[in-house]
Amino acid sequence: MRILAIGPLWRGSNAGGLFRALSREGCLIEVLDEFYYLSLQTKTRSTKVLERAIRPLQEKEFNIAIRKKVELFSPDIFFVYKGAFVQPETLQFARQKNCRLVLFYPDVSMSAHGNNIPKSIPLYDLIFTTKTFGIRDLENTYGVKNAVFIPHGFDPEIHRKLNISNEDKHRFGCDASFIGTWSPKKEQWLSVLKQRLPGMNLKIWGEQWFKATTDNIKTSIQYTGVHGDLYAIAIQCSAINLGILSEKVRGASSGDLITSRTFHIPGSSGFLLHERNEESVLYFKENEEAGFFEGAEEMALQAEYYLANFVARERAQAGGYQRALKEHSLDARARTVIGHMNSLL
Repeated sequence: MRILAIGPLWRGSNAGGLFRALSREGCLIEVLDEFYYLSLQTKTRSTKVLERAIRPLQEKEFNIAIRKKVELFSPDIFFVYKGAFVQPETLQFARQKNCRLVLFYPDVSMSAHGNNIPKSIPLYDLIFTTKTFGIRDLENTYGVKNAVFIPHGFDPEIHRKLNISNEDKHRFGCDASFIGTWSPKKEQWLSVLKQRLPGMNLKIWGEQWFKATTDNIKTSIQYTGVHGDLYAIAIQCSAINLGILSEKVRGASSGDLITSRTFHIPGSSGFLLHERNEESVLYFKENEEAGFFEGAEEMALQAEYYLANFVARERAQAGGYQRALKEHSLDARARTVIGHMNSLL
């Protein structure tokens, strides 16, 4: 199977991890990474203004490059990961070149990342969504009948046991950590945690935490993200890794029920304390392979319990790691993806 994969390759990217897993499973892969064509990481106001001004030109260049690669590589599958910058006309071009069109969509909302995605969704022959409610949303909003649920997984090249130095322990070590982008819910729940356990050494990593206004967590905010090996190090250096899920956003019928961290944390041999819902408890056994909580108050109670009970925490950490290795790698997900794509050919 020849796959032209469209998506980012940076170390720790979920897209890049899946592309490499597909390659390990025997697919012939060619990748076009939007980060080589579009300015997506600027931070200052002035550079953001310039970025917005030139983005249409960069997007055009990116799509021209995709079309040239389609002609050169002659893929069986045109595989788009999220696809915020892939234009509908480019998909139609690929179809004319006898490609089957596949979308892997990892986010909650299909309408929160620009106009290309909503316009393109009806063109795909097959859509993978990492949200169970995504199947319903795709059908109700776009009339899609060809959607398949597949959960995220951990990347064995990134999310793995590492030798942790004393310097790493000093920099990243903590009682509990949350790694993820700011949202009002996450800020509120972490504030409750610090209110209930004021002596806890809490570290908060991720983007947009400058938006936080709650005073009692400001000293916990690290004001940077951690990616790649630093991500795995931060997980292993945290006694408790919090799995607080994103709330419902525009264009989605639900907030997150699981997320990539659901699998990254156990895959990195970290102890996972995860928000409980009907879906999250299906992947790891409560108290045996992970801890669970419902709401901020129970999160604080469970964090206090597991900090005081090293043996229970270590047992669940080891159990979760073994479960992740057995069932939840991106290699396992890639095999499922390939099975569905074979039906298109």
